[in-house]
Amino acid sequence: MSEAKYKRVLLKLSGEALAGEEKTGININVVGAICDKIKEVTQMGVEVAIVVGGGNFWRGRRNGEQMEKTTADYMGMLATAMNALALQDALEARGVYTRVQTAIEMREIAEPFIKRKATKHLSKGRVVIFACGTGHPFFSTDTGAALRAAEIEADAILLGKAIDGVYSADPKLDPTAEKFDEISYQEVLNRDLKVMDSTATALCKDNNIPLVVFGIAEPENIVKAVKGEKIGTIVK
Repeated sequence: MSEAKYKRVLLKLSGEALAGEEKTGININVVGAICDKIKEVTQMGVEVAIVVGGGNFWRGRRNGEQMEKTTADYMGMLATAMNALALQDALEARGVYTRVQTAIEMREIAEPFIKRKATKHLSKGRVVIFACGTGHPFFSTDTGAALRAAEIEADAILLGKAIDGVYSADPKLDPTAEKFDEISYQEVLNRDLKVMDSTATALCKDNNIPLVVFGIAEPENIVKAVKGEKIGTIVK
């Protein structure tokens, strides 16, 4: 019998999570360690979707302050497609069937996002990797994750971050910052805690999707989060 607390989850990974200590590009060993745990979760019978960012390749205006915002955002979407293909390759090397779906059409390398296809893939045990965010500029991949989670009716969003939960302030800057075991979406918005951007946070709140925030530096946390073990912070 499965030990999983959730039947269907959406795992949100930042692009930086795939880069490891290098901070840029893709670290094959880091990606492999994450994919090992994703495989373990699928073997528990959990349906897994992934939304991946692109910050290891492109950080929008931070890479080119003079660039027009729309152009910079579209370049970021293309960066997420590269990361999605890297995850697909690593998962399939481990015997996990996957599909990449993109919000911008690129049929030669991925399917366009279609909700019914995505849910069918998930029901067949395939991992579905969503790339290109929402397909629109001015929306982050956080918002893309919240939107896709709502569309596929995910039981929870698993948010792997560089820090191990939600704090009252940045723990790197404020050693007195308090870590929350549990917090409401409304309080996150009221205190402007930057767990996700405000659009994504509001979307999760409106659709009643719990968010499990944990440190991705320990990939085992993905399995612990799926089992409902007490790690990181739960936002609901």
